[in-house]
Amino acid sequence: MTEQPDNTPGSDPRSTELAERLAKVRKRIAVAAESAGRGDHPPSLIVVTKFHPAEDIRRLAVLGITDVGENRDQEAAAKALELADLNLTWHFVGQLQTKKAKSVARYAAAVHSVDRPQLVDALAKSVRNEMEASGRSRLDCFIQVSLEDDGGTHRGGAAPGDVPILAEQITGTDSLNLAGVMAVAPLGAPPEPAFEKLAGVSARLAAAYPGATGISAGMSQDLEAAIRFGATHLRIGSDILGSRPAVG
Repeated sequence: MTEQPDNTPGSDPRSTELAERLAKVRKRIAVAAESAGRGDHPPSLIVVTKFHPAEDIRRLAVLGITDVGENRDQEAAAKALELADLNLTWHFVGQLQTKKAKSVARYAAAVHSVDRPQLVDALAKSVRNEMEASGRSRLDCFIQVSLEDDGGTHRGGAAPGDVPILAEQITGTDSLNLAGVMAVAPLGAPPEPAFEKLAGVSARLAAAYPGATGISAGMSQDLEAAIRFGATHLRIGSDILGSRPAVG
């Protein structure tokens, strides 16, 4: 067995850097949660590690991170396999092709970007097969909602009016769990109106499906606004990991 390097804070410059960055983000989350009257129930932190090496995830695990987000299946599948010895929960947070559903079902505990009926069908079938093969649990599904004013898909997602249709489809399966909604704030506009709109979509969904209270929203630049409007899961990448490594 290959001996793993020492990744405790201070053991190498990268570990120290990640520890400092993570501490700053955790402080921002704590302050925002307290300000929103949610100090006792802060949102969960998902560290989005796309383009960064698996060794960074090992360093983050030493720092207490258990939830990791990826948005490219090929990269996520390889990292999940390499880091199988760690007790990590993998979240797929990017646009997902139906043909990748079989692969994602092998490692992901949650998919945050469910946005169309065809994807629900593909995930339901793939997860069911994986449940029979490996005994995995149901897959948590967040319906991605487009928050563009025109209902378009510039940042991805289903139109708000289509959320009930997808919710009914997800809850009609025996392999998927309706966790809630997800969105990315529109580019070039203040995030508050968008997250307020998402909160309304979430409230209507939870009224029909009481277990679907999750709101996956908020990234490095807008986590405070997301917390203010009820985010339960934050997807933070660059403020913890820094800019993506150079390819070469």
